[in-house]
Amino acid sequence: MQPVTLESARVRLDVPTRADTTAITDACQDPDVVRWTTVPTPYREQDARTFVDALVGPGWASDREYTWAIRRAGSTWLEGVISYRTAGRDLGFWLAPSARGAGLMHDAVELVVQWAFAGGAPDVYWECYAGNTASAAVARAAGFSFTGTGTARIPDRDGGPTTAWTGLRRSDGAPASDLPWPSAS
Repeated sequence: MQPVTLESARVRLDVPTRADTTAITDACQDPDVVRWTTVPTPYREQDARTFVDALVGPGWASDREYTWAIRRAGSTWLEGVISYRTAGRDLGFWLAPSARGAGLMHDAVELVVQWAFAGGAPDVYWECYAGNTASAAVARAAGFSFTGTGTARIPDRDGGPTTAWTGLRRSDGAPASDLPWPSAS
């Protein structure tokens, strides 16, 4: 598939490029990005170039994973990344510390979910490592139902199993579960 751009009043989602290397590298120094994702640590500019060259372009070309840069409307600076993997119809995302709390991730998730639904997806899956209350708050605000705790689909940084919180948002709007969301404590 050819990459698509998605936009709201607050965000523009487009393809990350090598011009975003510095922004990606800087954001991946954040302790929360390191803690809750599998980015290499330490994260170097070469890792950002590899991400753009080996994952982003080939992901779109193979229809395996669609990855967007999250940018504030009217800006060219990458504030975060959101991806939609087709095999599991699932989302993954991170946001730089300077962009948190502005509603950017909420808009990005909504844009990608609606795009997936428009493309025929019956639902979209979300997971985060257990304890990531910020990611859970985004999923909850975006209309996902909490579906439980279990082994993560994405292994930890070392390739081993880890525990995840999971959620699902159905295209028909019906709740996927009536389980309560984990508390922030």
